[in-house]
Amino acid sequence: MTQVTSNPPEGTPNWLDIGVPDIERAKAFYGTLLGWEFQDSGPEAGHYNQCTLRGMPVAGMMQNPEDQPDVYWWSVYFAADDCDAVVQRATEAGAEVVVPAMDVMDLGRMAILKDPQGGHFALWEGRAHHGSEIVNEPGSFVWNELVTPDLEPAAEFYGALFGFETEPMPGDMEYAVLRRPDGRYVGGVEGGRGLVLGGGGDPVPSWTTTFAVEDADAAVRAVRDGGGTVDAEPQDSPYGRYASVRDPFGVPFNVMKPAPESGT
Repeated sequence: MTQVTSNPPEGTPNWLDIGVPDIERAKAFYGTLLGWEFQDSGPEAGHYNQCTLRGMPVAGMMQNPEDQPDVYWWSVYFAADDCDAVVQRATEAGAEVVVPAMDVMDLGRMAILKDPQGGHFALWEGRAHHGSEIVNEPGSFVWNELVTPDLEPAAEFYGALFGFETEPMPGDMEYAVLRRPDGRYVGGVEGGRGLVLGGGGDPVPSWTTTFAVEDADAAVRAVRDGGGTVDAEPQDSPYGRYASVRDPFGVPFNVMKPAPESGT
């Protein structure tokens, strides 16, 4: 287990959230699958729900307004020492600002952007709220990767933004891992395709999350039982046994029982 008690180094994935059309159905699905409980932040926060393990926040969930597009995904946030400065670097490198930097009460400062190929990502400058307090254990995220048409410019963009170094993976797959200057792996980039997000439509660049589970095969059964679908059945890899799935709203994510010593 990794318990996070302070703001992680800049560029580290530090939070996830999702907007859904039916929050009660989402709670039932993810609560059963990942063992989450939920804390409603109240009307002043738009009934944003903290998804918790053992009382500690690991992700966020909200009900989408009815007039929002019928497309849903897990949003990946990256730690920012200075949210405004990172937004400026991002726009200088070709990103589009979707939600400008703004304070979220006394919890922190956030922004939402699109990278130059159109992949959404977000920034979180933690104050009272540091982000996900548990990572790399069942019920929390263990990995995040960008699926995008062109690997090299994507890696260059995130390298310019956070100082990431790129390490190509051996084999035929167009894939590279992103590494902080201190040598810590923080995510991956898969080139050559996009993802069809919840609600359908054409494939688009997207960050997608892998959640750690105790048993990948049991998790896939829980996905199906909860009204989700399976894109790829469980298979073994050097990093653990994993499967690609979707929730009842079509949101893609992965589940994985990590091999010993794997994770971010």
